[in-house]
Amino acid sequence: MAKLFSLFSKFTDVLMAICLASMAILVFGNVVLRYAFDSGITWSEEMSRFFFVWLTFLGAIGALKDNSHLGVDMFIKKLPLQAKRVVYVISNLIVLYVLWLVLDGSWKSTLISTNAHAPATGLPMSYIYGIGIVMSVGMGMIVLHHLYIALFRRDRLHELMRTKESEEEIMRDSLDQNQSVTGGNR
Repeated sequence: MAKLFSLFSKFTDVLMAICLASMAILVFGNVVLRYAFDSGITWSEEMSRFFFVWLTFLGAIGALKDNSHLGVDMFIKKLPLQAKRVVYVISNLIVLYVLWLVLDGSWKSTLISTNAHAPATGLPMSYIYGIGIVMSVGMGMIVLHHLYIALFRRDRLHELMRTKESEEEIMRDSLDQNQSVTGGNR
């Protein structure tokens, strides 16, 4: 199971890198063409928007996987361990329900928009709505995995309960991880 999640994680990371690189190349190329040659690529802006939407939704999957979403846990910190587990399970069941709603809506929107085409590229608009399906399935798998850990691997509950209260805390944690990987300051 860990191997599957690792493969899924690497796949989403590669897709995010491709989306970001493609956006940068398309936008920069279009700017250069407009200012230097007084022309441009008509479909460049539209494809950049497509890539941006995919990048955002894939980034949400990655943030959930890394437990990097911002959260407020001042109430949870005061609860005993068993109550924390109950609250965690209830909140993740709510998240699963919301992901189901996103999946259902994205599926219906994707089916409806298969005949609608983007104006500049001519691509079906279902490519935009389809990322909701990918996101909800990916995040659903992660939430189910977290629920399994919370219910059956009680020794690892503290790993799941780590929330980030500010962006500064996220930056500090990433700096700490980088220093531990590189062996500290040189």
